[in-house]
Amino acid sequence: MNRMPQEPADAKESSETTERPPALEHPRFAKPQRVAFVQSAWHREVVEVCRVAFLAEIEARHIARAQIDVFEVPGSFEIPLHVQLLAKTRRYTAIVAAGLVIDDEYIAETVIKALMDVQLRTEVPVFSAVVTPQQFHETAAHVEFFRKHFATKGAEVAEACANTLLSLERLRGQVAAGIV
Repeated sequence: MNRMPQEPADAKESSETTERPPALEHPRFAKPQRVAFVQSAWHREVVEVCRVAFLAEIEARHIARAQIDVFEVPGSFEIPLHVQLLAKTRRYTAIVAAGLVIDDEYIAETVIKALMDVQLRTEVPVFSAVVTPQQFHETAAHVEFFRKHFATKGAEVAEACANTLLSLERLRGQVAAGIV
């Protein structure tokens, strides 16, 4: 049997009283940010987990829940039009899309391409958590697997959103100052 060498009693006591390192402090924004979150209602029990994880992570990154507007559309195919209309309002500094596309790679690719087109046309960053799995079955195990996957996706898309907004804030400041 493999055993770890025993620590001296003093070392154990000192490690127990040592405080954990502080949590990572995320940078703050110079200007207020407002984000739209557009999610599909299709497979709501899975997609809503993405929204919950997104909201938790984006708040940790200094964008208050009150600055996030949530919109629900029937399915992923309807997301791009809503995103485009929201981007044209100029009310939002970023827009996040979330949906689950089952057994239709064409629809998923169409949605992703349309979201990219919106962001390039409007210069409002658009982030996608639109996922199309290779296989999805309406079983409890699959639903639970994708709920966990969407929780991860929600945190990842919040991180990407916040980091991009910070980067754009710096870049726009540099452009305004004539540095770039």
